[in-house]
Amino acid sequence: MATIELTASPSGEHLDVILKGLTAYNEAEVGPADRIPLAVLIRDDGGDVIGGLSGYTSWGWLFTQLLFIPEQLRGQGMAAKLLDAAENEARGRGCGGAWIDTFNPLALKAYQRQGYEIFGELPAFVGDRTRTFLRKKL
Repeated sequence: MATIELTASPSGEHLDVILKGLTAYNEAEVGPADRIPLAVLIRDDGGDVIGGLSGYTSWGWLFTQLLFIPEQLRGQGMAAKLLDAAENEARGRGCGGAWIDTFNPLALKAYQRQGYEIFGELPAFVGDRTRTFLRKKL
């Protein structure tokens, strides 16, 4: 008989069991994910990373998980530069679409300027902020 355990501190080994199980199931259902990490880094004059974009490509899609622009670089088209670089790399990897989400109204406008279209929303995700899910054909 199986038991259920709730934990706020799963071990890396436990998480690996879940990941490997889900990966094997998904690959049997729809084929290999071919998941490849992707990052576009912003470096300061000293070479230190101060922001950027992090995500991966999988199943023909670019998934942007994190995008951070330091305060002093905001409003200068940096999001467009990061997204362009990631999208170009994704196209080179054979991707036909890109996916991103946000609950920041300014980021939402920036993504829409880049050609991303809303495909879903979670109203009042954090306070009165809506979490918005966007996609773009590459």
